[in-house]
Amino acid sequence: MTYSLIQLAPGAYDLLLKGEIVGSVVRSGARRSDTCWTAELIEDLPESKRPAPFAEIEHSFGTLQELCEWLGTTEVKSNFGLSPVARSS
Repeated sequence: MTYSLIQLAPGAYDLLLKGEIVGSVVRSGARRSDTCWTAELIEDLPESKRPAPFAEIEHSFGTLQELCEWLGTTEVKSNFGLSPVARSS
């Protein structure tokens, strides 16, 4: 599976699978303590139809790096702070 993350704002990402948005990744909690990163699928699919490695609709991690390792990706792009024109190019 080829996942990538597109940053929308600090602590908020679209989760893409092969270029299509399939979910989101968000940070909750304080920035330095009690931080939790959650990956969540958009659709509540039956377990047999969920893309790997999703056994559940959402999974939580202590760091973004742990989440990216679980997804098998290091590709993180940013749209944060770009105008809509810049985002479309």
